[in-house]
Amino acid sequence: GLKRQRRVVRSVYTSKIISSHRDLVALVFFGTEQSKNPKNAFKNVYVYHNLNEPGAKRVQDVDALRGEKGAQLAAETMGSGETSLGDALWCCSNLYSDIKLRLSYKRLMIFTCRDDPHGGDSAKNRQARTKASDLKDTGVNINLMHLMKPGGFDVPLFFCDIVSPPEDEGELGLQMEPCTKLDDLQKRVRAKELKKRAMARLNLCLGEGINVAVGIYATAVSARKPGAIKLYRETNEQVRSKTRTFHTQTGSLLLPSEIKKAQVYGKRQIVMERDEVNALKKFNDPGLLLIGFKPMERLKLHHHIRPAVFLYPEEDEITGRSVCLCLEKNVFALCRCISRRNYPPQFVALVPQKEEVDEGNVQITAPGFNVIYLPYADDMRTLDPPQCPSASQIQVDKMKEIVSKLRFRYRSDAFENPVIQQHYRNLEALALDMMAPEETEDLIMPKVAQIDGRLGPLVQEFTDLVYPAGYNPETKPAAKRKTDTGGAGAEKKPKVEVPENELRAHMQNGTLGKLTVPVLKEACKQFGIRTTGTKKQDLIDALTDRLAS
Repeated sequence: GLKRQRRVVRSVYTSKIISSHRDLVALVFFGTEQSKNPKNAFKNVYVYHNLNEPGAKRVQDVDALRGEKGAQLAAETMGSGETSLGDALWCCSNLYSDIKLRLSYKRLMIFTCRDDPHGGDSAKNRQARTKASDLKDTGVNINLMHLMKPGGFDVPLFFCDIVSPPEDEGELGLQMEPCTKLDDLQKRVRAKELKKRAMARLNLCLGEGINVAVGIYATAVSARKPGAIKLYRETNEQVRSKTRTFHTQTGSLLLPSEIKKAQVYGKRQIVMERDEVNALKKFNDPGLLLIGFKPMERLKLHHHIRPAVFLYPEEDEITGRSVCLCLEKNVFALCRCISRRNYPPQFVALVPQKEEVDEGNVQITAPGFNVIYLPYADDMRTLDPPQCPSASQIQVDKMKEIVSKLRFRYRSDAFENPVIQQHYRNLEALALDMMAPEETEDLIMPKVAQIDGRLGPLVQEFTDLVYPAGYNPETKPAAKRKTDTGGAGAEKKPKVEVPENELRAHMQNGTLGKLTVPVLKEACKQFGIRTTGTKKQDLIDALTDRLAS
């Protein structure tokens, strides 16, 4: 249990350093023999890390508890003694109150494998329940991360009154089943860590005088490596850059009020004040306006022009009713959206989405609406694709076999960006003085051996159908020889004639493309076919029409 808890704590530390390094994290052990806390006011409570920003030193401290040496170090440093969860909660309350900063969200996770930590001591149980209630009254969210123990973990025995109720449908709440695997435990921690923050909060106008408050959330954002920070080379202090605007002729510093903007129209420079530019940008106040409903089949795949966002009404009753109604009617809502001030309006489609949960009651898909941004007429482009020879039905069927063999269920969360993962592992190795960074498995590389095993002879069969005999894509085409014009001249190549039955066999197998252009031309002459072009596909089409008649 302790080994798994240590790995989860390390995972929380390293993820916080990457995702939100300004969050404050503390690590407190209770039930220890030694005591270490502010003023040593509480016995059997050991504050391993005070409430502060996570850093490399803390990760190294947690790594020191690894293995047999780590267990020996923990026994020597903290030991094992009486348990008082009430004192531990009181100590955590003092850690929160000692911070002078205003904390937007406070969370306390209890890792334990004891369903009755006080062994039935009613006084200690009452003290823990009272202190947990005080913490919850001050805005602290208490979560239980319990592990498997012999005989099972009886949650209602003690912890039902300790743990905070779920804030909304998206929160996990009290999990009755214990964490049996490290992955399960880490998944729960991640579910607790990620706080939903709205990109925008708007009013959805359903009609005159009928408005619904909604929040818009980004469900997927492209992850990028953090930008480099400029440092002063002598002191390694961070430097700031400032931009100033000067007059090109006098060199005097210009104030923002002295700067105007212009745009050339018809070879004339149209000068505008800053207020005029802002007035031109403003179309209407931010919000969503319902225009109507459309059948779901009217929404096409090529309408996708940018990543979709997620809309969730603030009123829970409206969410369930509206989603169910749209799903029953198989329609989407068409709206006009202005997400921020001075933003241009866009047409969006609100596509309903049902709630889904897994076996552990962890929400996989939230109920609400996916906001699909629709293109304007100006956004649509007329393409002129190159003319390519059409594949025969036999070639198409062969490729269908290949596609069916290589199909698999794709999940975006199963693939990590190898560049970003390697970047953070390199930083972690430098910060923690590691000999070498952890190896990163490149999950986007194709598994060649597995692909070859699935396809078998299909690749060679497809190659024989499409490409000429002896085709090798890795070899360069041979340079054309110049015709020898001297002396006796070049000898003419003998004509190559193909019997009619062989031509019909090639046509049925779809292998006419394997014949060379001279052979196809000779075959056309053989059947009296007039050909104006010299392209191979034109000759094949003419022969196919003649042999099929």
